[in-house]
Amino acid sequence: MDRCFADLERAGKKALCVYLCVGDPSLDESVALALAALDAGADMLELGVPFSDPTADGPVLAQASRRAIASGSTIERVVDAARDIRRQTNAPLVLFTYYNPVFVVGEARVASLAKDAGIDAMLVVDLPPEEASGLRNACAARGMGLLPLVTPTSDAARMEAILRLSVAPFGAPRGFVYAVSMTGVTGSSAADVAAMGRSAETIRAMFGMPVLVGFGIDGGESARGAAGPRGAGPDGVVVGTAVARRIEQGVSQDERVRLVRTFVQELRQALDA
Repeated sequence: MDRCFADLERAGKKALCVYLCVGDPSLDESVALALAALDAGADMLELGVPFSDPTADGPVLAQASRRAIASGSTIERVVDAARDIRRQTNAPLVLFTYYNPVFVVGEARVASLAKDAGIDAMLVVDLPPEEASGLRNACAARGMGLLPLVTPTSDAARMEAILRLSVAPFGAPRGFVYAVSMTGVTGSSAADVAAMGRSAETIRAMFGMPVLVGFGIDGGESARGAAGPRGAGPDGVVVGTAVARRIEQGVSQDERVRLVRTFVQELRQALDA
């Protein structure tokens, strides 16, 4: 992952990270959708573990979680899908989850399964950094990162605490800071992504890590607005809800793959313009 960001910086490009709720509509199809997204221009993937009480997610991703759970998706099966994806790409893979599935399976076991599958880092959206030392150390022992997350309500004192508590053990990959663009849930339309883009420079300077902005990016225009000009603003964007909408709209696997591919191409072109 660190090498990917270095390559993007040398190329003067912003990172495009695509989130997929794995298992929506099926585990096998999630692999096909992931590969289509990468082929269309995504630089990295967040592979989402479906959860029955996804408090950070809006209705589109909550519904995607329900479909994925109904299809039999679990954290172990998401990791299996990641292994299939890893066999076909070197792109960075992030396991995106709430803490409950990790707690049920066990921190050390999840870290081992993820590492064996080729996952580079984990992002646990509801795990406070004060409670994350066990999982962070388990990830670091296996050469993975545990990504920090900041929000618009993270004031200077809170960001200093997140920084202090999120320092990766020596030698562990650093990854990126996930900067949430709004105080609402994913997919809300009121995000001031441009403002979050500007504050991303402060976050990057503080953490010394790349910053990706997520929540509220629904197309090429908002992706470009959030990413800002080359050499300024965040290092890239994360897009999830808008991708899930394309998956929801498709009536067949071929159509869903086509819709996701076309949308990711639109995002890529906007970021590179």
